Amino acid sequence: MSTVTTTPTRTPSGAATGGRPAPAAEGRIPLRSHLRHIGALARRNALQIKADPESMFDAVLMPIIFVLLFVFVFGGAMFGAGNQDQYVNYLVPGLMAMMGMNIAMAVGTGVNDDFKKGVMDRFRSMPIARSSVLIAKIVVEIGRMLVATTILLVMGFVLGLTLHGSVFQLLAAVALSMVFGASLMWIFILLGLTMKTAQAVQGVAMLVLMPLQFGSSIFAPTTSMPGWLQAFTDVNPLSNLADAARHLINNEGAIAQPVLITLAWAVGITVITAPLAVRKFRNKT
Repeated sequence: MSTVTTTPTRTPSGAATGGRPAPAAEGRIPLRSHLRHIGALARRNALQIKADPESMFDAVLMPIIFVLLFVFVFGGAMFGAGNQDQYVNYLVPGLMAMMGMNIAMAVGTGVNDDFKKGVMDRFRSMPIARSSVLIAKIVVEIGRMLVATTILLVMGFVLGLTLHGSVFQLLAAVALSMVFGASLMWIFILLGLTMKTAQAVQGVAMLVLMPLQFGSSIFAPTTSMPGWLQAFTDVNPLSNLADAARHLINNEGAIAQPVLITLAWAVGITVITAPLAVRKFRNKT
């Protein structure tokens, strides 16, 4: 019997491929191709939502339930019976901050589930930038977040929300919530890539969400809280986002400071966690 010897081919970087083309290095992919990959993957994720409308239930129902629950349960206690309208103007901007965090949590469980199904392994074998897979997921989740925020605002206006600022300020509050929510998604993507199961991702996420949400100015002013808790709320990024959105919508207080602090948090979170998430995605076994 004769033995056939194959000579492995080599990529321009010198790595042997054994006749199988290796994915292009992420740094060598042109920006236009990178954007095209993101668009194609985002379209795929959007079509998945279209095929499974139930995946939108949290974005559609969560803002309705939270507004009705907190306004009619806590509104009278916070501002007196019959003064729920005042609480609506306090609560709705705060809930904009909470919507982003809850939607972001779903990203981590989704990424973890995609790895279990083998979808991510298929993407990693393609000659595309690794970051494009994660960015496309974030783009679609920002769309879901925008749907949830729109429903939240509609419910707020139905229940008596009054826009004291301009429409531009309202849009600025929405945009600020989107930017901060997108930065949180990188944290939960990293968590989804690190934990073994989607249930573990959800469990750890809830341990983070609960103190951040309720130890903030989202639902109630912090003046009645004990000193140690006020110290926590002062550095809680959700408090800064809630205060920024509240000042923009109600056109009151110092707007610049909470907005700049929220943007600084968003940039800092993204700069730290995005490279870690992409690296974990590339090396995950």
